[in-house]
This record gives sequence, structure tokens and C-alpha cells, in this order.
Amino acid sequence: MTTPRMMKLGAFVHETGQHVAAWRHPGAYAESGTNFAQAADVARTAERGLFDLFFLADSAAVSVFGSPESRGRMGKLVKFEPMTILSALAAVTTHLGLVATTSSTYNDPYNLARQFASLDQISGGRAGWNLVTSNNEAEAFNHGRDQHAAHADRYDMAAEFAEVVTGLWDSWDPDAFIRDQDSGVYFDPAKMHTLNHRGKYFSVRGPLNVACSPQGRPVLVQAGASDTGRDLAARTAEVVFTAQTTFEQATQFYADVMNRLPRFGRTSDEVRILPGIYPVVGRTEAEAKEKFDYLQSLIHPSVGIAVLEHTIGVGGLDKFPLHGPVPDMGDTNGPLSRQRLLLEAAQRDNLTLWELCLLNAGPRGHLLSIGTPEQIADTMEHWFRNGACDGFNVMPAWLPGSLTDFVDMVIPELQRRGLFRTAYEGRTLRENLGLPMPVSRWKSQAIGAAAD
Repeated sequence: MTTPRMMKLGAFVHETGQHVAAWRHPGAYAESGTNFAQAADVARTAERGLFDLFFLADSAAVSVFGSPESRGRMGKLVKFEPMTILSALAAVTTHLGLVATTSSTYNDPYNLARQFASLDQISGGRAGWNLVTSNNEAEAFNHGRDQHAAHADRYDMAAEFAEVVTGLWDSWDPDAFIRDQDSGVYFDPAKMHTLNHRGKYFSVRGPLNVACSPQGRPVLVQAGASDTGRDLAARTAEVVFTAQTTFEQATQFYADVMNRLPRFGRTSDEVRILPGIYPVVGRTEAEAKEKFDYLQSLIHPSVGIAVLEHTIGVGGLDKFPLHGPVPDMGDTNGPLSRQRLLLEAAQRDNLTLWELCLLNAGPRGHLLSIGTPEQIADTMEHWFRNGACDGFNVMPAWLPGSLTDFVDMVIPELQRRGLFRTAYEGRTLRENLGLPMPVSRWKSQAIGAAAD
């Protein structure tokens, strides 16, 4: 009997929630960037909802966009370092995947490979790496640079960075460690592999001093949507996180990435595409709209402008009339795909600058869905069944309430329709996502040599 295709769901978690004013909600965990108990509660809620993964948003710098007044009103300035908090959350969860956002532009591949391999061991095979090239230009100033690397250069570097990391994750065969106390043999040297990588950006000998992952390798996630980002996703990613506001955009993106896979010797079975969805759930449509409007009412104009500047990587927007047209602007060196997506929406819907700020305040260029559990499930089912996605990265507006609403109201509706699991299929992230075990490059080379 054929197993029905099921949605895959991630919980995309900012410190207090996705919305720019989330911390001002009276029920919000306003200290979750510094309070482990609050973070643990959110992770347990995601696991209660049988989410595949807990997807931690991150940036290694305080945004330099906005006025001093707007910065004083931001609720997401401080946060836990991703690997530290996810290692702690591994101890209070059992099945939930743990995905950290870490930049290839401002990190060292050996250290990153070691950190994620360690998290995978600690969690029993639940780690995932969200490979980003940094859309926050301020990160350059924290890593000894005077300016952000160019967009194309960052992606070129990222491809080699990922090659090094995955190569290091293949340093040991699964049965390399014998640990025979009687004979005194600890491991089989023939099952240790030295990478010896020398490339344009990196020279890394290896091997990694962490054993083979319980799931073969940590799952590799990628979130770029520009043309170079799509190529990187097709080449490396097992989960693709993308931002699309319409069904037509999503189907085009899905088909485009899938069509690029064969160029890199890959198939659709190896990739899951999860666009972001920003759901606002109510028992009635009116209640959902009331929840949405309340959060929108908490946005201070200076914050709305500053967050839009950060999202599209363009400063100085406060010089333009708030209720006037969105100004023309050239391509950014920051989040290029997000800039184009939002400016396209502004042009399509004839939005004013403030209306674009409001649109950006919650979804940030992702799918907005406001309504009852049935209405939100209708939208998700339509996208899922008609070639737009393999599931969604759910972006709760404020925490913990918006995630709790989704788990208590939308998850049961998806289960009723046979679209989502009623129990975890396995213990590792790879098993629950239905992804194949990766084949070590050393095994692939051996098979190729034997065929010759």
C-alpha cells in the first residue's frame, strides 16, 4: 500500500515572535532571547504539535538600520547563540528537529562542521544547518571587515563552504569505532577519511574529530531565493526555505528548483521545499482579523520603517513621505530576493510606503493567512496538493500564543484531512522528513573506482 504524502512543518522561531511588535503583546514571552525556560516552553509546544523541526532565526549583529528612537523600540536585539540554545533544547525534547541559522560568510567551515556534528550527537540525530550568506550587512563589522562581501561572491564562497562541511561530516564510516577493550583496538584506521581540501576560499585538511552522525549527516537547509541562491539550493540543500506571497510565485519557484536538481546529479526525493507561512488563527474569521489588527496597531512608525530598511537592505527610507508612493531603488547587496519580492508586491497592489511597512511587519514577504483553522488549512492544502510546496515553515506572530493557536487549532484540522502525521515516524530529523540517508563521498568514490 502506498503511504500518502504528508506535509512537513517547521516552526520558524524569532525570540518573541515573527511580528515586529510581538514583544508588546501582553501575553508575549518578551524575555525569550535571554530566558531559557521560555525558549524551552516554545520548543515543547512545537514538539507537541509534531513539527518536524524547530527553525531558529539568527543574525550575528545588531541592525544598524533605523533612527536611535526606532532602535530603542526594537524587541529582538539580544538572543542566544544558536548552537548553545539548541544544544540545551536537545535535552528537553525527544523528536523535534533542531535547525540553526549560521552564516558561511562569517564562519570557519571546520568549526561549523564540528559544532553541528556535536549537536547531532547530543540530540540523537536531530540537527540541521540553515546555510545563509548573511543578509545583515552589519555582520561584516563584527568580523574584521569594512564592508559586506558582494552578493555573487558570498554565494560562490557558500558553495565551497558547504562542500568542505559535508566532506568533513564524511570523515568517519559509521562502523569505524570498534572500542574493543580486550584487544585494545579503538578504531579502524581504514575507516577514517582525510578531506585534504584545497580550493579558492578554503584549505582544510581534516578529518573531523567528531564521529559519524546518527543520521548520516546533519540535514542541510538553505534559504536563498535569488538565481544564485536557487542554484546553491539545487546543489546542496535538503530543505529549502523560501518566501513567496502568491501561489503562482510558489509554483514557479518549486518547479524551477526541482528542474535544476538533475544538473547536480540529484532527484526530487532528496529535497523538501517549505515556503514560510504567517498564520493568524481565530475560532471565527472576525476573531482572527481582530488578532491581526491588534498586533498591527502596536507598530510604531519609526520601527515599521527601520524593519523595512533591514528587510530589503536599503537605508534612508525615513526621508520619504510615509503615506506617499514607495520610492524607486536599485538592487541591494543584502537580501536581494526579498527586496525584489516586496517591491513587486508594492507595485502590484499600488501600496504606499507605510502600507508596505505594514505588509512587512509580520510576514516579511512570506504567505499571510488570516482566518479559521479550516480557512488556513484550505490555503495550505491548495499549495501542498498543487505543486507549490512540500509543507511550510510556520512563522508564529507572537510567542507563545500564536504557536499554541496553530498547534491546538490548525494541526488537528490538517490531521483530519490526512495531510499531517498523528505521530512521529522516526527519531531522527532525516527520518521524519522522509529524506534518504546520504552516501559518503568515500563510498561513492569506491563504487566509481570498482565500476571502472
